Amino acid sequence: MAGVLIVVVAAFMVQQHALGQEAPDQNVAAQPAAQQPAQPATADAGFMDILFSGGITGLTILIALFGLSITAVYLVVEHLMTLRSSVLIPEGLAETVRQLLEAGKVRDAHETCRANPSVLSQILMHGMSELEGGWDAIEKSMEDATAEQSARLFRKIEYLSVIGNIAPMVGLLGTVTGMIFAFQTVASTQGAAGAGELAEGIYQALVTTVGGLVVAIPALGAFAVFRNRVDQLIAEVVTVTQSIMAPVKSTLRKQRRAQSGGKTA
Repeated sequence: MAGVLIVVVAAFMVQQHALGQEAPDQNVAAQPAAQQPAQPATADAGFMDILFSGGITGLTILIALFGLSITAVYLVVEHLMTLRSSVLIPEGLAETVRQLLEAGKVRDAHETCRANPSVLSQILMHGMSELEGGWDAIEKSMEDATAEQSARLFRKIEYLSVIGNIAPMVGLLGTVTGMIFAFQTVASTQGAAGAGELAEGIYQALVTTVGGLVVAIPALGAFAVFRNRVDQLIAEVVTVTQSIMAPVKSTLRKQRRAQSGGKTA
């Protein structure tokens, strides 16, 4: 062991002596370079430079993400305008139909609903079409109509969920493609490319992932808000429908009791 330590120490001293002899030569060679004027430092890449640094592939994916973002904004604005109580339950329709049903004017009530197309009128028309079948048939028809209208509204807002799920995948596609190109550059130079060049390719590739998340997060948040909004509106429609059809239910029950009493007598 002592012999090995002596050999290692001797080798280390020889290496230090050789480096000490090379240092003056390096300093002499560095003096002309030091006398040259310093080059100005390159400015950091701006946001637009990074945005368009992914080449044609990255730009194409960013355009796709921009299209998804525009679609999401359009859907949000459209849902804000249409998913409202005044749209699903037109003002005055419930009271008018209820009064007509109390007066026994079923045909007029049906025409009033037809003239005011909405979720409420659709459910009421389905219920009134089953008057001859009794209250059970009316209730079953309105339940089916409510489920149909609810599914239609949920399908309407489902596109926001689709955009929220697709956007990160599109951004990830751009990132994976950019990293393939970055590592291809390293491979083509047989490892001569430095860590700086590799890092530059990677951060350029990550731009599309950021874009995908920027589109997806608001889209999924808006979808959750509108989903709860649809649930709330459908529950409100069901309550109003039951209130409108209450006179019909009362009349049919009286008729059934009268029929039962007549049979008993």
